[in-house]
Amino acid sequence: MGSEKILIIDDEKSFLNAVARNLEAEGFKTVYTDNPNEGLILARETKVNLILTDAQIEPIDGFAVCKAIKENKETANLPVIIMSGKDIEEEDVLKGFDKGADDYIIKPFSFKVLTAKIKAVLKRYEKNEEKSSSIKKMGIVFDPDSRTVKTGDNLIKLTRKEFDLLNMFLANPGKVLHTSNILQTVWGYDPALYNDPHTVEVHVYSLRKKLTGKISKKIVSVPGVGYKLDI
Repeated sequence: MGSEKILIIDDEKSFLNAVARNLEAEGFKTVYTDNPNEGLILARETKVNLILTDAQIEPIDGFAVCKAIKENKETANLPVIIMSGKDIEEEDVLKGFDKGADDYIIKPFSFKVLTAKIKAVLKRYEKNEEKSSSIKKMGIVFDPDSRTVKTGDNLIKLTRKEFDLLNMFLANPGKVLHTSNILQTVWGYDPALYNDPHTVEVHVYSLRKKLTGKISKKIVSVPGVGYKLDI
């Protein structure tokens, strides 16, 4: 890791240049622009491994940029980290994740933290996704190959984190999953450095809401420990 190419989108040129310099000093390659529309073109036409986008950028903001990247078949599998100096409330962070962001970082930040987040996200994407036949359980069809979840003919739209979280539950039916283990497996966080249970709580809540039905009720909380898929 270290030779990956990072696309940076930010309309503050001095900051943009500083991020590029620091990432290049860490061994990454960079391509960058202060125009989000050009950024979307670069995401499609340039072979990049990860996208960093500012939240407050015009004419389309970083949330819209992230949504466009995740909804385009050519770029849907590219990880996105949103950077923000103004949209820093919990609801803003949740909005970013709802649009498909893989991580969210608040300005000002240290470049060591940014680099650590980038490496953690890239590590998750590098892992070979488990290959297996579709799982039919509790009213859903879970296909890890196509990364789809269906109820009947209806496709359930999950974010990458929600999909990986459901995958973890289905792979460990009846087993209590500790919050720290979930954060390490799904988010790639080192439990010694980050162990906030609220991150998991928010995503479990969203996952339950989207799944509805029998399986939604089977994802249960284990107070003070974590969660499990009750069977």
